Formats: sequence, C-alpha cells, structure tokens
Amino acid sequence: MSTACLIRKISTPGTPIIATIFTYVKSMTTVSNPRNNSGLSNDDYFSTIHYISNIVRRDIYMERTLNKMRITGIVNSELVYRVLRSCCHSGIESFRFFNWARTHHPHYDPTTLEFEELLKTLARNRHWETMWKVAHQMKTRNLPISPSVVSFIIEHYGKNGHIDQAVELFNRLKNFNCSQTIEIYNSLLVALCEIKNFQGAYALIRRMIRRGVVPDKRTYSILVNAWCSAGKMREAQEFLEEMNRKGFNPPVRGRDLLIDGLINAGYLESAKGLVRKMTKEGFVPDVGTFNCLVEAVCKSGEIDFCINLFNDVCRLGLCPDTETYKIMITVASKIGRVDEAFRILHRSIEEGHRPFPSLYAPILKALCRRGQFDDAFSFFADMKVKGHPPNRPVYTMLIKMCGRGGRFVEAANYLVEMTELNLLPMSQSFDMVTDGLKNCGKHDLAKRIEQLEISIRGTPTEKQWPGVSSLWDWHVYPHWEPQNLAHAVPSLGPDVVGLLWKMLKYDPADRISAKAALDHPYFDSLDKSQF
Repeated sequence: MSTACLIRKISTPGTPIIATIFTYVKSMTTVSNPRNNSGLSNDDYFSTIHYISNIVRRDIYMERTLNKMRITGIVNSELVYRVLRSCCHSGIESFRFFNWARTHHPHYDPTTLEFEELLKTLARNRHWETMWKVAHQMKTRNLPISPSVVSFIIEHYGKNGHIDQAVELFNRLKNFNCSQTIEIYNSLLVALCEIKNFQGAYALIRRMIRRGVVPDKRTYSILVNAWCSAGKMREAQEFLEEMNRKGFNPPVRGRDLLIDGLINAGYLESAKGLVRKMTKEGFVPDVGTFNCLVEAVCKSGEIDFCINLFNDVCRLGLCPDTETYKIMITVASKIGRVDEAFRILHRSIEEGHRPFPSLYAPILKALCRRGQFDDAFSFFADMKVKGHPPNRPVYTMLIKMCGRGGRFVEAANYLVEMTELNLLPMSQSFDMVTDGLKNCGKHDLAKRIEQLEISIRGTPTEKQWPGVSSLWDWHVYPHWEPQNLAHAVPSLGPDVVGLLWKMLKYDPADRISAKAALDHPYFDSLDKSQF
C-alpha cells in the first residue's frame, strides 16, 4: 500500500467541528487566563470566535442562538473586536452583534477599538445612517474618533460618489474632537479625484497651504495619478512646477511622480517614452519608480525592453536594490536568457548582496527547464555556500523539476536534505518521488522514502484511524511519534506551534480550518479584508 494512500485514508469523516465547538462552549468555565481571560486554551478560544463569527454572518435568528451558547463569561472587548473584524463584510449583522453584546452583558463596556471597527464595517458596506448612529453614540460617551477612521470613511464616501457627505464630515470634525491632519486632507483629495473634481482638489491644496499643513508624498501622488489617469499630463506637470515655485518640493522628483502616475493609469507607452527621454538626457529614475515600471512592462511581455533599459540606467549610475535584482533575474530566466540572469546575479554579489532564495530560484528553474540538471545541481550547491540558505519553496520547486526530468534519485536526496534541515516536505513531493522510484525499479529507496514520510508525520494510531493496524502493510512501519514541531520551527512561539498542530490533525473533526486560524494573534498584522 502506497504512502499516499495511507495519508489520504487518514482523512476520514469525523464529528463536525461546529458540533464539537458548540458542545464545548456550552460547558466552558470562566477560569482566568493571562492570554485571553476566558479559561480556554488559545486554540479553543479562537475556534469559538470563528464559530460565533459564522453565527453573526449566517444566522437569521442570531441573538437567540447566541443566548443559547452561554458565553457570558468570555464576552469582553477583545472577543467583540475580533468577531467584528472577522465579520467586516456583514454590516448590519455586525451592528446587531455589537448591540447584543452591550445589552445582554452589562459587565461589557465597549472601548474605542470596537466602535471604530464597527464604523469601518458600516462604511465599507454603505450603511451610512447606521454608521452615524454609532458615531453619535461615541460622541455621547466622549470617545474620540481617530484620524485614520475618519480618512477611511471619507474615502469610502468618495468611492460611492457621495462627495457632499465627505466634505460635510471633513467640515464637522471639530464636533468629534478630531483635527484635520494631512491624512484626512489626503483622503478628501482621493474622494474629490474619484469624481474627477480637479478644481476642488486644487482648491483643497491651497487651503492646506494656508492652514500650514505641509503636503507629503501621498498628496502629490494622489493628484498626479488622478491627472494622469484622466489624460491630463500637462496639468500634472504644471501643478508640480507651481508647487516647486511656492517652495513645496515633493519628497521625490517630479518626473518620478509623473512616471508613477502614468504607470498607475495604464499609459505604459507614455511612461516608457518619458524614461527614454530621461536616459538620453543623462538622468535616471528613482529605483522605486524603475522597479514599478519594469514590473508593469514585463507583465505586458516586453522583457527585452526591460533588460536593455536596466543595462542603460546602470551605466548612468542607478543603484539597484534587492527588489530590482529579483525582478530582472526573474524576467531574464523566464525567457531563457540564463546567461543574462547569471550576469545580473553576479553583479548583485559584487555589490555586496548575499543572494536570497528568491534571487537564485528562477535561475535554477530555468536550468532545469533546459535539461541542464548537472549545471543546476552544481549551481545550487554553490548558492548554499555563497547565498542565504534555501527555503522550503526552493526545495519543493527543485524536487518537482527533478521529477519532471526523470531525476528521481536526486529528488529523493533533496527530500532527505530537506528533512535534515527541519523543512517539512509536502505530501505531493513524497508521492511523486516514491512513485517515480518504483517506476524506475528502485523499490528499496522508494520504501525508505515512504518510511521517512511516516516517521515525520507519526504513525497513525487506532484512535486517529480506526482499523489502521489491520492493514496488510502495517507491520512495515514502527510506531513513530510525530516530529516535534517546536524543534522543526524554532522561530515560532509555543502558542503558534499549538495552532500549527491543530491545523495538522489527522481527524478533520479535530482540525482547525485555515480561516479560523487567521483569527490567531500571530496573523494580526495581516489585512483580513482581502480574505
């Protein structure tokens, strides 16, 4: 029986996770916990948040269902905030949950954090009247609204064409104890530019200057991008020249702003023409602007132009950064110009950059595609010495390319090398290598790779997989304990390792979903709205 079959059969249906959570929530205690103050382990706490969020999003009789859960002991500011953030695309439902938490739990006193998260959710879903009710509740509690939330609301007013309401909010900020910061000015500029009211935007710039608010890079970028997207490049140039005459020089050069604006507006030919003109005059664009231009042009398929432009600007004195090298090596490797990719990589090494895996991985892939496996293996060995250590994606890619080229013995060696470096290979990598070795007649090596996979993941027990010990090849595998993830990923804390184990459970009933895992504090820095 193949290891692939062994692993797949472990995923047998079990008790639904929602039922498990619901049963647990009904019997939970209120013992103090320094992490979440709920008496729950972190895994159970975030599973509960995920379950409550599903109720808020989908249950018509939300309040009745929540009352049956008996969660009074864990309703606090943190839980309410996390549920509101998880339900950022359910405006009225979030408002109902917030009111339920306040009315059914007298000990819960909402903070500015929950109010502001609810304001953003209501603005995102265009529930303007309800949003203002919440804002007035904040005012009666003497809770200030932060400039970032005001900026968010103004920009969403602009996106939906409600410019009058955006201006009204801007003028009424004193009533909410919020000053007119550069961030708020920029958000109103965005709203005005959304409806192409350039006259109003320019008037707002003059008002900023009169009030002593100094424009920043985003101020210039907003207007220049808007003018360029409307095909008004001359007006954008005149604006930059006028601001320069008044002594307000942009943080970056005007030409770079124009190039960025043309790229964002989709006028690639105009942006390319402006860059050509600059290089002929002996000037080079800012490295950030150059990276944006090259990335956009490469997507359109003009890779030769990018390589030639890179060589020209480097001769004129451009100092590429790591992102520049990453873009150029990737595009050169993609079209098979491996010699050019090597030249760019060696240039980065000469300038003191130690190659990251993202720099040498495209060259490895290009060599394998051309069938130059011996060169690829030699280059990989060289990079392990001169560059940063290869990561899991690089090994996975190399194993896959070896499999496609029929080099299964080398693929098996890289699998073993990965495990020695505590990089856990994917199940697909094991399956491909073992199947390839068997087809080549190397059954002993295939058997060792199968045993390696089981030794890493742990031998399934009767509790994890009822009936597994009765399988005909059960005696082949000793009883291996699962690998210690704390040693495999020492950079992660104990709570994150616990979350990882929860995601790798054999039984689906015990396994936490990826969406529920996103509620863990480890992922707080992510923008959850994109998920």
